[in-house]
Amino acid sequence: MKTAVTRDQARIRAEVEDFLKSAREPALLEPGEELLPLNGENYALEMRGSRLTLQAWDRTRNWSRRLTAITESTNARLALTVEHFAHREGQMFLLDLARRSGAELGKRSGRLVFRERFRLFLRRQFPQWTLAEISAEADLAHSLSPAFPRAYLKHGQHGWAAIACPPDADSAAVLSFGLIWLAYLRARERRVALEALAIYLPAGQERAAALRVLCLNPQSARFEIFTYTSDDALVRAEPRDYGNLDTRLEPCRRPAPNLAQPWQQIATLPGVERIPKHDGRTSLRVRGIEFAEFSAAGLLFGLGERRPARPHHAAEIARLAEELDHARSAGADTAHPLYRQYPEAWLESMARAQIEILDATLCRDPIYGQVPAFAAGERGVLDLLAVDLSGRLTVVELKASADLHLPLQALDYWVRVKWHLDRREFSANGYFPGIELRPDPPRLLLVSPSLEFHPATETLLGFFAPGIEVERVGLAVEWRKELRVMFRLSGAQRPQ
Repeated sequence: MKTAVTRDQARIRAEVEDFLKSAREPALLEPGEELLPLNGENYALEMRGSRLTLQAWDRTRNWSRRLTAITESTNARLALTVEHFAHREGQMFLLDLARRSGAELGKRSGRLVFRERFRLFLRRQFPQWTLAEISAEADLAHSLSPAFPRAYLKHGQHGWAAIACPPDADSAAVLSFGLIWLAYLRARERRVALEALAIYLPAGQERAAALRVLCLNPQSARFEIFTYTSDDALVRAEPRDYGNLDTRLEPCRRPAPNLAQPWQQIATLPGVERIPKHDGRTSLRVRGIEFAEFSAAGLLFGLGERRPARPHHAAEIARLAEELDHARSAGADTAHPLYRQYPEAWLESMARAQIEILDATLCRDPIYGQVPAFAAGERGVLDLLAVDLSGRLTVVELKASADLHLPLQALDYWVRVKWHLDRREFSANGYFPGIELRPDPPRLLLVSPSLEFHPATETLLGFFAPGIEVERVGLAVEWRKELRVMFRLSGAQRPQ
């Protein structure tokens, strides 16, 4: 019997060693505990008497378990039965995070660990309330993400929704899912007054959510933001303390009216768009893809790395424009990479050329793109800033595919435009010359193919403050051929 046990242990040891040797990113996972990466110097596998023991450690933990059996073995993970103190059995996994299934299991474990931290947050702040539900599982039917644990608290006939953002998650996205969760609970728990939403964010990452909360209707719900530190200290954040925006408005300089030859001829080729930029440069594009840019220093061209253009490059640049026009036309091969690239930029091109189809009151010129600038960089949507015939600014947000976060991303930009408008900085910096801008808050147009508005859009818009005038413009599916408006909806209005 002793020989059989020794053989079993020798086999387990050999499999564990082989797995750790072949894994590119080995890690140890015990359910309910944080993932422990293994680097070859922070673990030991050895026989202690008759017991095969795995010990691992980091700066804060020293983990030791007896290995008694292997229950599953793949190239991504090794599932083992382990013995705790008092001979209690449990489960442990060795993972290779470089492999997809191993990484997914590691992520799920991390979500469960943070869910338990979230549970402790709620118990400390709502000691008299019943924690009726807490989850870190996906609910695709209701657009709820597993990345953000959510909870339902109840006290008599009163309820709170709560949601938390893990330290490594997108802190700007948590509010969208929090509002969806609140709306879902209100529809499900009709006998309880779901009056508030609590949002938990890592300390230092609360600004985006705070600015968005300031634009929500206080009559729709009570919104509370809490921050937590690495040692789980909780502090209530006041959204009004974050009123100073991280935004800038660069002076607008009009481009030179004429391009030098031979570039003037390229600008007249079929499909080529000549788009002035606010910094004085001129962009040459084909349906949204920029292939050249002209400034006082000369012309730069190329789809990837830009090169200074010389007169002998004219034929090469013309061929590039013609290739784009051929690949990026409505009847072109839809599998071609240039056809599929940057659909929002293509939609922006169509919107600029036919802005009156989106809204008959909008002026065709000037229309500005990506001003004011975001310090954080790329936002995932394209925006235009236009003005209507009465002098009122209009923010146009464009998205070619379904995006749950579109309403709140648009709100980010709207806030910044309003900030500069309230300070009369647009006219002072040379924007909209000759037009007296009205001081009214900007209008907001959300433009997308009609079938690509996310189902949660109405839910999110339903929480917007009444003073934010939003209109959704749904386009026909073949918008690359022509812009045709299929519906116009105000605010949270639903299609018929």
